[in-house]
Amino acid sequence: MREIKLNTIYRHFKGDSYLVMDIVIDSETGKEMVLYKGLYGDCPCYVRPLDMFLSEVDHNKYPDIKQKYRFEEINIERKNN
Repeated sequence: MREIKLNTIYRHFKGDSYLVMDIVIDSETGKEMVLYKGLYGDCPCYVRPLDMFLSEVDHNKYPDIKQKYRFEEINIERKNN
């Protein structure tokens, strides 16, 4: 199973980037949720079930999407000055 990295930037298959902040527990269901922040506009925060965050893109619904997973880690390298 895939693991999620905290304080890491992920790209959603539709293009936007998000910072994963934490794994939290839904107080009603006990289900693990991902707390993440959009890196655009007013930087909205969201929660999504962990299993959904880590799931593959539904390529039947989105046949033109090349990304395998709903969210994929972005590797950002430092520029040398």
